[in-house]
Amino acid sequence: MRASILQSVFPQDTNSLGTLFAGTLVGWMDKAAAYAAMRRVRGGVVTAAMEEIAFREPIRQGDLVEVDAQVVSVGRTSLRVQVDVWRERLEDGTRELCVQGHFTLVAVGRDGKPVPVPPEVAAD
Repeated sequence: MRASILQSVFPQDTNSLGTLFAGTLVGWMDKAAAYAAMRRVRGGVVTAAMEEIAFREPIRQGDLVEVDAQVVSVGRTSLRVQVDVWRERLEDGTRELCVQGHFTLVAVGRDGKPVPVPPEVAAD
């Protein structure tokens, strides 16, 4: 299961060097990971861990950012989601992979307690 988010980098999203705040980006990554996991479990999830977040290239003001999340493995109550972050330079359309990370999310019921991840349902 996948989910993607598109964001534009505005001045309020950047530091004094004109690059995207890491905390802002990690928030976007966490949302995309949660959306992918929620689509897979068809219910609520909470983030349990953020691991191996590797910042390879800076993202600058004016860039378009695509945050792409994909569920890569499923446990009894947890899901591991890989998140890739791409920047696109609007002036020439070039794309570059800038950040990668892994997130672990736990399926939860209405009471906030872990619940088993249901079997995947085949699409029609």
